[in-house]
Amino acid sequence: MMRLTVLLFLFSAVWLRAVGMNVPAESEAPYRIGEKITYKLFYNWNFVWLAAGEVVFEIKDEGDLYHVEVTGKTYPNYEWFYKVRDKYHSYIDKKTLLPKLYIRDVQQGSYVHYEKIEYDHIHKKMTSYTGRSMKEAKPRVLDMKEQCYDLVSTFYHLRGYNLGLFKLEKKLDFKMVLDNRIYDLGIRLNKQHNKLDVREHGKFRALECTGQVVEGHVFGKNTNLKLYVGDDENKLPLLIESPLSVGSVKAVLVRSENLKYPMHSKL
Repeated sequence: MMRLTVLLFLFSAVWLRAVGMNVPAESEAPYRIGEKITYKLFYNWNFVWLAAGEVVFEIKDEGDLYHVEVTGKTYPNYEWFYKVRDKYHSYIDKKTLLPKLYIRDVQQGSYVHYEKIEYDHIHKKMTSYTGRSMKEAKPRVLDMKEQCYDLVSTFYHLRGYNLGLFKLEKKLDFKMVLDNRIYDLGIRLNKQHNKLDVREHGKFRALECTGQVVEGHVFGKNTNLKLYVGDDENKLPLLIESPLSVGSVKAVLVRSENLKYPMHSKL
């Protein structure tokens, strides 16, 4: 079954380079309060593409923290097949741009899941709570020998990665924490597009990448995703395509509001 969690994972598996990356200062954050971006999610089943749902990312002000709120839901005309109501919260320190707290609360058909991560950067540990609900979640302490990020904070923190360096090196290795496990994954640059047509949003200069994903009930064995990123300072994913264990999924950027930088990649 399609899960909007997939979309968050795809974003997170793009720009995470925890090892050796300098953390930008507050003034260098590649986003700002009020930024709002929206993706439409299409699910392919039996050769038919269905407009299944939408995911909205919004940055709110929380004093010393950025509060990133992510809402995923299926469209009403799709819910006869599969209903999704997902909510994610990530709290990111404005000075260090490191995550302080992450909460994932998902309801997908009969499946429900809760995850909370508390970060202790001084002692290099994370306390991860997982279960069917907040009440049932059990804690587990994980060592954070190298910096790790959750599904949401990776996308925001590492949009600041230098594109020129990525184009030179062609490949990034990274670590991501998900449900009490830390994964070693990678992303590779394939080629640059001077005129990529993004459905409902126009034409862009973009970087075409492929990346590894975590094998499991969502992704099959040896699955790679294909992703196109806008070639400008915002570094927004424009189009994401990946096979699932059943069917395939496509996410398309349809709206972007109050970006910190002009979207120069758009033609």
